[in-house]
Amino acid sequence: MPRHSIVLRLLILALALCGAVAAHAVERVRLELADDALRALLDKYLDFPEAAPGESQQGDEVVLMRRARKEIGDILATEGYFSPAIERQDKGDGVLHILVQPGRRTLVSRVELRFSGALTEPGQAERLAVLRGNWALPEGNAFRQAAWDEAKQRLLDALTARDFAAAAITDSRAVIDPESATATLEVEVDSGAAFRFGPLEVSGLSDYDEGLIRRYRPPEPGEAYSQERLLRFQTALQNTSYFASVLVDIDRGAATPDAAPVRVQLVEAQPRRIGFGGGVSSNTGYRVEASYRDAHFLGQPWNLVSGVRMEQRRQLGYADVFLPPSLDAHLDSVGVLAERTDISGLKTQRQSVGVVRTIPRGNTENRIAINYQHEILTPDGSVRSARSALAANWSWTYRAVDSILDPHRGYVLNLQVGGASRALLSDRNFVRMYGRYQLFVPVAERDVLILRAEGGMTVAASSDGVPQDFLFRTGGAQTVRGYAYQSLGVTEGSATVGGRYMAVTSAEYVHWYKGSDWGVATFIDAGNANDERKLFKMNLGYGFGPRWRSPAGPIAVDLAYGQSDHRVRLQFAVAIAF
Repeated sequence: MPRHSIVLRLLILALALCGAVAAHAVERVRLELADDALRALLDKYLDFPEAAPGESQQGDEVVLMRRARKEIGDILATEGYFSPAIERQDKGDGVLHILVQPGRRTLVSRVELRFSGALTEPGQAERLAVLRGNWALPEGNAFRQAAWDEAKQRLLDALTARDFAAAAITDSRAVIDPESATATLEVEVDSGAAFRFGPLEVSGLSDYDEGLIRRYRPPEPGEAYSQERLLRFQTALQNTSYFASVLVDIDRGAATPDAAPVRVQLVEAQPRRIGFGGGVSSNTGYRVEASYRDAHFLGQPWNLVSGVRMEQRRQLGYADVFLPPSLDAHLDSVGVLAERTDISGLKTQRQSVGVVRTIPRGNTENRIAINYQHEILTPDGSVRSARSALAANWSWTYRAVDSILDPHRGYVLNLQVGGASRALLSDRNFVRMYGRYQLFVPVAERDVLILRAEGGMTVAASSDGVPQDFLFRTGGAQTVRGYAYQSLGVTEGSATVGGRYMAVTSAEYVHWYKGSDWGVATFIDAGNANDERKLFKMNLGYGFGPRWRSPAGPIAVDLAYGQSDHRVRLQFAVAIAF
């Protein structure tokens, strides 16, 4: 018989014997304890070896009991039980039964917080009172080692978060009296000096200069130290495409704490990147895309974002150049676009060039844009036409939600006003107004009710000569579900084109399953777009579908019924980058 076959059989036999021995291992120790929470704690951290079949453990009981008393006592002490009774019980079954009576739990009887340093100077009385009042392990609470450690850390974090960057706990004691089951806590804290920000010290720059860093609003020299201020500055730098790694901190050992240098350590990212992607949408069909990005365009800190996207119903190429923020935090960009679409019987060819200024202010964002576009429209069964407009547009958005990607509470409001004049390279005088309001209402523990309303109006003598971007069509995913994408509008030939009036309302209830990223929603939408207000009639759509919380936000797949055209549609949008 070949040697490798013999070795294989011996290995299988050895594994089988090991399994048999493990299956017949004998329980050696059993804890007897009334408190289920403490039993779970002891079971988690105690590990007594099991006995093999037929093995006598009488000689080991003394050793096991000695070990049990020490380890059980140490574990219970972390939960505030310093006088447990740990005894052996003999039940004649060959198992060492250990009876555990934890005794009285230790309570905090006195807390003494002592401070030194600049925190004790005049003017800090209110800060001291807040620190004492927020102490996390006050008198009367059960003493636990984890709670004791956490209370000290929270006290230190409250100090180092603002002003006192070098604060430290110089001494701490927990004096336990097992007889009275009480604990006296003493903590000594040295706040050190009050820090203020000093000059920037930047390292790691190669392609860019320090002027780029200053555009992201670093702390001003003389500004009071704040950990949140440093984090906000670090996040602003990290969110750019210029840097792969950012670390911002101060020199806590600075000889001049009233002007502590702000150290910015950077690792620059590769400026040029090529990306490819694909996806599918019920609105525009299958999609493939290629993109090119250059964060050092023309040797400047200008961020070029360009690409080509090919969809079944839409094809486009684009190039945008984003400038770094100004010292006033304004974000400027310039871009060009070429697009072809074939949606709801309307074929369009559009070329556009524009500039945009974005002004973010907390929860508010203002966008001012000037855009020139030329388009050629070919509605099925109607006459081909060309339209041009040099339009200015203002957009104002206010966000007051608990999460940008997955909101459960709050609202978002967007208002837009724009227009063009025949005196300035446009075929038609018009003014376009649009508004959208979305409200998120939490329901029960996990669910959310989402209410949406949007409306628009283009003031013009006629829609002829007004580019489709400044008119309105609706229908499809995220608008009026149950209808084809942009199929609700003005009928021209056999195509649907944009109208001067639009209104949409929606109500959606989402139930999220407990402990899961999955949920289910039911909804009702109503809306339409038209060119005449007196002919305006809302189209109703309703349905249901699953929801999945992806890293980019909830993804919806909806089975929707359009009441006006008596059709059921599956509507969704899924994209995968690779």
